Amino acid sequence: MSFPHVQLAANPHDRTGVHRSDDAWLDERWADPSSRVLVVSGTRIRPVDGRLQWLSPVEAPDGLRVLLGEQDGTTYFAVVVDPDEAPGEKAEWFGLRGILPHLADRGLDEAPLVFHAIGLAEWLFATRFCPRCGGTLEPRAAGHELVCTGCGKGQFPRTDPAVIMLVTTGEPGSEDERCLLGRQSSWPEGRYSTLAGFCEPGETLEDAVRREVDEEVGIRVGEVAYFGNQPWPLPASLMLGFVARAESTEIRVDEHEIEDACWFTRAQMKAGAEAGTLVLPGGVSISRSLVEHWYGGPLPGHW
Repeated sequence: MSFPHVQLAANPHDRTGVHRSDDAWLDERWADPSSRVLVVSGTRIRPVDGRLQWLSPVEAPDGLRVLLGEQDGTTYFAVVVDPDEAPGEKAEWFGLRGILPHLADRGLDEAPLVFHAIGLAEWLFATRFCPRCGGTLEPRAAGHELVCTGCGKGQFPRTDPAVIMLVTTGEPGSEDERCLLGRQSSWPEGRYSTLAGFCEPGETLEDAVRREVDEEVGIRVGEVAYFGNQPWPLPASLMLGFVARAESTEIRVDEHEIEDACWFTRAQMKAGAEAGTLVLPGGVSISRSLVEHWYGGPLPGHW
């Protein structure tokens, strides 16, 4: 079975890190009309006619040039521009969630490049001053490093580990086996998804799964098995997926992050998805993959 989230990472690019500080090489690749450039307005991208637009360097606006790397003989860059100077209307520019449908429909091969570009843009947007002395930061290494003009301290992009988990109870594979899904109050009616949360300092990923499930829905978790991972630059996360076995079943939602949580058998999940009363996770997310892995195949309907 091919899982949806794997499709987004199926065509990784060569990040060519050895060339990030090679000005002559960078200038040569920028001068090549076959190189391609993705324009990022702050942290947003503008689809054109339902697709992401890759320009030649001569067509690209002025901005911070970021080297993404090479793929199939082509060099790829991103140019990060101030939103006030971006072409078009501001409503035409979308964050990662807004462009995911475009990637899922026709742009899967572009996804690693796009995630790389947005991840760096998010980091550049959030890292305005030196955390050591408050000094001004200057970009280096083709957008992959920020160096303080005061104390000289370098800053590098950070990735925050976040666990995302499908919790199950009952005999594995049986008709009575159930999985746990929860919802936030801000979501549309009927939308449920897997639980998730950030790993805290000094905590193993497995213990982060157990703590988050206990905090959000009051369920004790025992066995925790790794499933897979997905880069998720919203703004700087790596989602680490797990399947967890519950040691208790009484739900007590925290009413802060989680508004409601329910146990679903496979039959209940199928019936709800077909009727539209249960809206499942997005089609290219690792959350969707976790659900389909447990269910045993694709399910109708998703957000």
